[in-house]
Amino acid sequence: MQLIYIGIFGGFGCVARYLASGWIYQLAGRNLPYGTLAVNIVGSFLLGLLMTFGVRSVLFSPEVRIGLTVGFMGGFTTFSTFSYETLRLLEDGSFWQAGMNILLNIVLCLLFALLGVLVARQLA
Repeated sequence: MQLIYIGIFGGFGCVARYLASGWIYQLAGRNLPYGTLAVNIVGSFLLGLLMTFGVRSVLFSPEVRIGLTVGFMGGFTTFSTFSYETLRLLEDGSFWQAGMNILLNIVLCLLFALLGVLVARQLA
């Protein structure tokens, strides 16, 4: 049953990532991989929130919790895309953009994961 939840939620996460990153690229342009950055920030917040709240609450069944965390968040977050896009920037000689992409993804995602944990602690 867990695999079914992971598969279904993962599909929704993939669609959500596609729509969210596309929307961000329309707003911010493609000078940096802003769509991937935004999805990683939101995904870090949501995963921190879901993992912490899921452990402290009985709101979600274990199947739904694994569907949300492994499935949806696994489909939604894009660290592999971040890695590839950063490599492409380095290969293109865009060292400043690659460095900024690395710095922004790591620092902002860590901060938003912490924010998610703090919000979940207040809710549970």
